[in-house]
Amino acid sequence: MIYYDLVPGDQIKITVAPKGFGSENMSQIKMLKVSEGAEGVKNFVLKAVEEAGPNPCPPIIVGVGIGGTFDKAALIAKKALLRHTGEHNPVPYYADMEKELLEKINALGIGPQGFGGKTTALAVHIETMPTHIAGLPVAVNINCHVARHKTEVL
Repeated sequence: MIYYDLVPGDQIKITVAPKGFGSENMSQIKMLKVSEGAEGVKNFVLKAVEEAGPNPCPPIIVGVGIGGTFDKAALIAKKALLRHTGEHNPVPYYADMEKELLEKINALGIGPQGFGGKTTALAVHIETMPTHIAGLPVAVNINCHVARHKTEVL
């Protein structure tokens, strides 16, 4: 994955994140009904991780994208994986949701490499984007424990 941002002046910030397809194949997206709200988002994230089981080589990092459109939700879920592990969303509401989801994911008992245990995920990172009032797109993008990425400004 390659992500870039324009930097003031004539510079561009490029982040490269080599990602294996074992974890990429565990990605899911869903267009929730608005009435499902935050509980629907949390239930979907938990279901996606539980269905992934040992396939993405846990312990994992879980990127969640909420809002935007179908494609934007997937993009921001990937962008969420570029944060430093455990760096919380700056909005307290989403930071609390990240902590709650991490606790619930680790309670699933999948554990490292799927052998059971208390550490299924190292972090949950949520990114959000404004969306239409009639929709609630949510994407889950899972990364294996390696979670490597490098950023350079050119």
